[in-house]
Formats: sequence, C-alpha cells, structure tokens
Amino acid sequence: MPLVSMTDMLNKAKSEGYAVGQFNINNLEYAQAILQAAEDQKSPVILGVSEGAGRYIGGFKTVVKMVEGLMEDYNITVPVAIHLDHGSSFEKCKEAVDAGFTSVMIDASHHPFEENVETTAKVVEYAHSKGVSVEAELGTVGGQEDDVVADGVIYANPQECKELVERTKIDTLAPALGSVHGPYKGEPNLGFAEMEEIGNLTGIPLVLHGGTGIPTKDIQRAISLGTAKINVNTENQMASTKTVRELLAKDPDVYDPRKYLGPMRETIKETVIGKMKEFGSVGKA
Repeated sequence: MPLVSMTDMLNKAKSEGYAVGQFNINNLEYAQAILQAAEDQKSPVILGVSEGAGRYIGGFKTVVKMVEGLMEDYNITVPVAIHLDHGSSFEKCKEAVDAGFTSVMIDASHHPFEENVETTAKVVEYAHSKGVSVEAELGTVGGQEDDVVADGVIYANPQECKELVERTKIDTLAPALGSVHGPYKGEPNLGFAEMEEIGNLTGIPLVLHGGTGIPTKDIQRAISLGTAKINVNTENQMASTKTVRELLAKDPDVYDPRKYLGPMRETIKETVIGKMKEFGSVGKA
C-alpha cells in the first residue's frame, strides 16, 4: 500500500471517535517496530520525523526510501503517513514534501500570530498542490523534544485557532493546552474546556502533542472532544533504552548490535501496540 496523507485518516478517526498515534522514528528499528505494530493491530499509523531525526538517519529522502522499502518487504496493508514533526520553516516543509513525505507540520507558533498565519498559508498552498496534509500549532507546548525547546506552557487562544484554520485551510491543528514534550514533572493538567471550544469553533481534527504520561481517562476525554491524533515519542525512547540497559548489564559480553537492538525493537512494538489499544485505533485500518 502506498504512503498516504493524514487527511482522510484523521477525519475518519474524528468522526468515529478514536485517535491515530503519531510515533516518532529515530532509526531503522523504530520504523520496523512501528510498522509491524500497525500491521499486527490493523491500525492506521503516522510515522513522525523530526528535523533532527531526519538528519540523524541521513536525510529526508533516506527516511522515505527506508520506510517504503520496509512497507514493501513487510507487505504493509494499513494506511501509513510520513509526517514532518515541528517543521521549522517553509523551506524545511518544502524539502520534506519534495522528498516524498505525505504530511508536514509547520510550527510557526513562536512567531506573532500574523506571521504564523502567513507562513502556514504558504506551506498549505505548496503542500496541498502535492496532495500532502498540513498540521499547524498555536500556543506553546512546554518541555523539549529534539530541536524544539519551550519554557512553560502558553494556552492557544480559541478565536485565533478559528481564524488560523479559516485563513490557512490547514487539515489539522495542534493547540497547546497544557501538554509537554518529554516526561511530565507532576500530574498533567489539560485544558479540556478550551479543547472543546476549539474543536467546536474549527471543526477539524485536533492534535495532542506530548502524549507520553497522560492518564488514559484524560486521553479518552481528549478524543471525545475532537482530538484525532496523539503524538508519542518519549515513552518509546524510555522503554526501549531500559531494555538495552538491562540486557547489557545482564550480559556485558554482548557486542553484536542485533543482540540488543532486536529486543529494543520488540519493546517499542509492545509499547506502540499498547498505545494503539488505548487510542482506539486497533482494527480501524
């Protein structure tokens, strides 16, 4: 099955009351594990690629070719999107689109509102001409992920969300409503009232960044309020690293990377399957 954009995937999820997971890929094993989990659970899936991960893997074209090769070799039959996570500029988004990404996020949320609208609209115009979906962000999601660092959390303004959607024609919106990138310090406190208002005002699928560590009841409530995409990276990283540490501590003579990266891959797969069940996407492909 060829790679697809997120548009139909997320509209279906929103209308049927579940969410599709975006699981970030950091290397070959992550891509293998996430694709295997998706096929195993018959779930649609979004492979998130940060600019930093793209550089680490070799470049956007290498990412696309790697994923396409795996999908062919694994006979993947479920919908898969490759999504640029937190694209920093129009140029980076264009580079991803030209490399074969089927979805991009333009994160101009740190700029003044009018500049965010202008940049986002430019990305949408180019991406939509190539059949590629676009996600944008308003407000500030706290914490740090890869190249993205933010101090504190600034809630998205519902009226600005409505205006951004109307003026740019984005496919999905990530409003900052209390979630953070990386591990939570204390209990997550999401703005559900604002989420409901933004969902009603915009009418498009919403995105929850920083899905690691949010209680299931809060995940389910967010989905009921129109959140159709939930991003997970830290949980996979922490669980898989724990597996490698334990294996090497138990047997320090291991030197073949397949001996510890294989179990790491299995841990990622198990973690992703757990999230797919939690998000309700199992069997929705």
